[in-house]
Amino acid sequence: MSGTPGSLRTRLLLRIGAALVAVCAVTALAAVLAQRALLLDHLDGRVMDAAEHGLAGASVRPGDDRDLTFLDGTGHPEGLLAARLDADGTVTAAAVTRPDSTPRPLTAGQRAALRGIAPDGTPHTRTVPGLGTYRVTGLDASGVGMLAGLPMDDVRDVLNRLVVVEAVVGAAGLAVAGCVCALVVGRQLRPLGRIAATAADLARAPLGHDRQAPLPRVGEADTDPGSEAGQVGAALNRMIDQVEGDRAARRRGEERMRRFLADAGHELRTPLASIAGYAELMNRGAGPVEPTLAWRRVSAESARMTGLVEDLLLLARLDAGHTPRCAEVDLTALVAEAVWEARVADQDRVWRLTLHLDAPALVTGDEAGLGKAVANLLANARAHTPPGTTVTAEVAAGAERHVIRVRDDGPGIPPHLLGTVFERFTRADASRSRSGPDTGGSGLGLAVVEAIAAAHGGRAGVRSEPGHTEFTLELPPAPGSEAPAPAQELRLSEQR
Repeated sequence: MSGTPGSLRTRLLLRIGAALVAVCAVTALAAVLAQRALLLDHLDGRVMDAAEHGLAGASVRPGDDRDLTFLDGTGHPEGLLAARLDADGTVTAAAVTRPDSTPRPLTAGQRAALRGIAPDGTPHTRTVPGLGTYRVTGLDASGVGMLAGLPMDDVRDVLNRLVVVEAVVGAAGLAVAGCVCALVVGRQLRPLGRIAATAADLARAPLGHDRQAPLPRVGEADTDPGSEAGQVGAALNRMIDQVEGDRAARRRGEERMRRFLADAGHELRTPLASIAGYAELMNRGAGPVEPTLAWRRVSAESARMTGLVEDLLLLARLDAGHTPRCAEVDLTALVAEAVWEARVADQDRVWRLTLHLDAPALVTGDEAGLGKAVANLLANARAHTPPGTTVTAEVAAGAERHVIRVRDDGPGIPPHLLGTVFERFTRADASRSRSGPDTGGSGLGLAVVEAIAAAHGGRAGVRSEPGHTEFTLELPPAPGSEAPAPAQELRLSEQR
């Protein structure tokens, strides 16, 4: 790429030079043509005056069509050619004046060059052998025909000198203009050369994951949006920013994948170790009670591992863009059923259901997936709040969105964990953990909630402070749902 600016400079200079040559050539041609027209017009005037003067002299002897005695006098232009015409327009006599002698008659060949010129005042250009090129015109008065002509040598000399002068001046002007253009083009292309050098450095820079140094960038002086080169430099910097952003995102993704695999391996290793231990205990046949206890623990750990694997598979399908099944789902019934099941499973807490129905609580999506998301929110509240906590599930239906809120009056989420609660394998600390054999979960429940919400075109959120923690699940309403005229609010309280 380093040779590109030089090649571009050469092409620009060649094109500018060709344009300047064309402009100079057209200008010179126009000047020569204009000067020629002006000189010919002046010469034609002189020829017409000479013809009128000769016609006046020939009219003295109208009957003699060979009389050219009027040329004997003085005052005639040098090289004046005069000829008499008969009634048929044929040249009967012709002579040319000389500065130091009497007029010299024209030969038959020279007279032949004057044939065909009508005495109508129209100028003609004729080449007379031995005399050169003449500008000739003819007049006729009372039967007397007369031709007069003057040499064009002066016109040609002036035009030749004009061409020489224009060629010299044009060449000098082109040389000066070429030098100026070379300086200007070189100055304007200098930033482009630096941009090309930066692009070459970027092409040679390794883009592997182990690279820590920033990629080369175009200097600020070469990113001025007011010039084309600056726009190219700014665009190159934006491309470099995107490349580095993609590299950083790829590194973060790989780090998350490594952490995810490590956490998943750890979560799977724990139940597998328990199952292996209890299986070894049963193989030894230690006591009549221990096999029963061992089978219960194996069953519990198997269920735990099954749930973990199912959550991992669900997240993998959602990450791969798996489209959930589409059906009309009533969020009111869905949340009410989830609250009922939570109350049956755990009677140590107060479970409440609140409905705000400004519109039908209908969404389009996968009923099983949405039910799992609501169940995970309730299970999260059950797992991380102490007994006696009040957990309220609320459904708010509106024209633009439907919102499910699950709030509790537990100890709250620590601020340092609040921004990562939806990340996979995120665990709450002891402030929101209850004691018992089922303490803690896999850390995938809220990640599943967020993934299901995103797959349905919605989003999940959380805000927390001591004594009030609220998770929200926002979903777009089903198309065509109509809001009822009066808004209504319904509160259902469930005892322990």
